[in-house]
Amino acid sequence: MDTPRQPEARFACLPVEGPVPSPPPGWTWEGLMAEALAEARHAGGAGEVPVGAVVADPLGRIVGRGRNAPIADCDPTAHAEIMAIRDACASLGSCRLGGCVLAVTLEPCTMCAGAILHARLAGVVYGCEDRLAGAVCSRADVLDQLLAGRAAWHMGGVLAGECASLLESFFAARRG
Repeated sequence: MDTPRQPEARFACLPVEGPVPSPPPGWTWEGLMAEALAEARHAGGAGEVPVGAVVADPLGRIVGRGRNAPIADCDPTAHAEIMAIRDACASLGSCRLGGCVLAVTLEPCTMCAGAILHARLAGVVYGCEDRLAGAVCSRADVLDQLLAGRAAWHMGGVLAGECASLLESFFAARRG
């Protein structure tokens, strides 16, 4: 007798592996991810997919915050990463974010990974993997590709369980 096969979870929680870069001064990676999770909760409360992001500069200041807002803004590019990058660029008065790091609750998609490279962010820390649209390790490895001689380091799995749970709860409620 065949048992029904359970569908594979979209949002994966994998442990952090390999050498871990040092976080910005005054932070832990978990602390920065907690800030991104707060942004994600705001997005979810507004009916958007609960993804949040923050950008920290080399001195440890959060210079950009973002959350998903494509519905509210009628803008398909209004992903949390893009919003945080825009906020950081405005805050610093530059389209170059060299030395800055992005913490985001969900693995970036292709569009966001491209923006990360164009903004010249040093690296990305993300919570859970997105097995359907992730472009860091799940579906593609965009951040490992050289773009005009640049790549960005990346590390996944920071507070992955909490990040995945927030997304899973949101979608479960919508399926209701």
